[in-house]
Amino acid sequence: MSQNGGGNPFEGDAGNPFQDPGIIQHRPNTDYATLDVYNPFDNSGLPPPYQPSASAPTIPSVPTAPASELPKKHNNAEPRNYGSYGTQEAATAAKADLLKRQEELNRKAEELDRRERELQNAALSSGAAKPNNWPPLPSFCPVKPCFYQDISVEIPVEFQKTVTIMYYLWMASTLVLFINFLASLTWFCVDSTGGSGFGLSILWALIFTPCSFMCWYRPMYKAFRSDSSFNFFVFFFIFFAQNVMYVLQAVGIPGWGFSGWIITFVALKNHPGVGIFMILVAVLFTIVAGLGIIMLKRIHSLYRRTGASFQKAQAEFTAGVLSNQAVRTAAANAAAGAASNAFQAP
Repeated sequence: MSQNGGGNPFEGDAGNPFQDPGIIQHRPNTDYATLDVYNPFDNSGLPPPYQPSASAPTIPSVPTAPASELPKKHNNAEPRNYGSYGTQEAATAAKADLLKRQEELNRKAEELDRRERELQNAALSSGAAKPNNWPPLPSFCPVKPCFYQDISVEIPVEFQKTVTIMYYLWMASTLVLFINFLASLTWFCVDSTGGSGFGLSILWALIFTPCSFMCWYRPMYKAFRSDSSFNFFVFFFIFFAQNVMYVLQAVGIPGWGFSGWIITFVALKNHPGVGIFMILVAVLFTIVAGLGIIMLKRIHSLYRRTGASFQKAQAEFTAGVLSNQAVRTAAANAAAGAASNAFQAP
């Protein structure tokens, strides 16, 4: 601490370390060059005299504005949440994997179901007992079922929808015949000239219901069940005639027992209430006729794709006749009678 209190301790030559003679003698002068201009590999002798470098130009300072006055950039892009994005991607991938596994399980279930039906069909065709289940009658009824029918078991998968539609068509035609009977009865109650139509409506309902099932539905069912060309031909022949009858039912010729369009217009003039009821029957007859024509064309296209032919139908018919025990017995008896007559002849 100097004696003069807060004065500069290096003030004066005595206290200034930079005024030391050992330092002063090494200061740059004209006889001593600095290292930046001295080349030790130069053999010219002494280094060049010292020349002070020109002062570097001063760069004017740029005034800076305070931080509060700087313009702010508006970023409209929303910040990305990379964690949630990755989680969403993982959830989507997991969902796709689950859907793929579900589809694979469904395919395996369908394949197992198909194999089970094939095994059931093989067991049934090998002579196993097939309890009749159609018509579905109660157990206390004295009349028992006459046929075995199971579309999901006996019919191939690709034809099940077609056979089911035909079964519903048969039930719809039976229901329309019953409604036609009620309409004919109503017309007979208000007009005595409708007696013949009422009687025929009862006859059509009693005849067409069992005959349509036996003559065209059962052949169609057996044709799709066993790919039988003979049953296909029987079905086409009879169902074509059935469609002609459907059209006649929709037309409604007076006195034929069908509440079609012609007799409906006659009833509307005299008895509007009965005519409106008969219009409903005529519409139902028209729907059944249209559906019958559509299904006939559809089954014919399916039949042509199965590879069936008339020659195949003939072969099936011949094999079926020859394998029938009653037919063989009758043929043997006829041959024996012919032989005995030939020996007894003079």
